[in-house]
Amino acid sequence: MKLTTLICCFVLILYGIFATVYAIFGFDLLFFLCAGNVYAYRALLSLAGVGALWLLFWLIAFRPTSPLS
Repeated sequence: MKLTTLICCFVLILYGIFATVYAIFGFDLLFFLCAGNVYAYRALLSLAGVGALWLLFWLIAFRPTSPLS
């Protein structure tokens, strides 16, 4: 469970870096890494949704911020 959460965090951070490169330079790094394959591009983009949903579940189920309050 912890490994899955760390992988999802890493995936979302990586997508954030790709989005920053696209926003600043106008170059879609993820599409370049997919070698122009639209299906691979969409499959990798869907991983961002899966990672975000997993982290949302983790935040609701385990409440890691409750000791802070």
